[in-house]
Amino acid sequence: MTQWADLHTHTTASDGTQAPEDNVRLAKEAGLAAVAITDHDTVSGVRAAQLEGRRIGIEVVPGVEISTVAGGQDIHVLGYYIDTESESFLERLEELRNTRNKRNEMMLARLNELGLAVSMEEVVKHLEAGKGEEDTIGRPHIANVLLAKGYVSSMNEAFEKYLGKGGAAYVNPPRIRPVTAIDWIREAGGAAVLAHPGLYGDEDIVRELIAYGLDGIEVSHADHTPEQEAHYGRLAREHGLIATAGSDFHGVRAGQVFHAPLGSKRTSLETVRKLQERRNNRENS
Repeated sequence: MTQWADLHTHTTASDGTQAPEDNVRLAKEAGLAAVAITDHDTVSGVRAAQLEGRRIGIEVVPGVEISTVAGGQDIHVLGYYIDTESESFLERLEELRNTRNKRNEMMLARLNELGLAVSMEEVVKHLEAGKGEEDTIGRPHIANVLLAKGYVSSMNEAFEKYLGKGGAAYVNPPRIRPVTAIDWIREAGGAAVLAHPGLYGDEDIVRELIAYGLDGIEVSHADHTPEQEAHYGRLAREHGLIATAGSDFHGVRAGQVFHAPLGSKRTSLETVRKLQERRNNRENS
């Protein structure tokens, strides 16, 4: 009987609405054998998830989703089995969170210029309980306030009109390039996987990162079309990459699951073992 894993989920440590332990319990309810915690620019939720995983018998894959920029847009690189206690890696993530905070302020300034009065104090007021100093604040938190104040009628509208790529308040301050994220992940002993390549609309970047040394590519994602999944599956086979899958679960906001229910996109446990093998090979090289 095949055992399954969801390798892309977010928690309250970044812009998810569920605590890390909740994601692990949801994985159990979904019939999964393993779940990855891949919060944006932080690993602060991994430990709690692992403890809960050991308690209820779910394997927790330590992960992170690193924010980078290339070609004028956000490019996200997933890191699996990184050393979550590496001081140098944690310092690098802190730098990324500082940049993220600056970006939030820039977006809020742009929204105010557009006549949408939103302050950081309001964003903080709407945060989920239990936020720590190593956790991140992102665009969904700003979207919450836009929704609460009646500026938009849904989370999707908030992103389409204002916060997403091409939105009126979208900004992209200088950040590290994806190749740097790959280097950081590998230096922390992990495996680097390109997240949701179908969202970028830039095959040149995808092929550039494959050539640079990606370990894998997220073939199956909640926002990929069947044609995109088939295309990236072929790319993975052609270049010997690990083909991963993830729901990109962020919890429920305004009554809607964002992006998709945990476990709705899954891969076999064999994929988890391949990621571990990359990590082990790195440790022994």
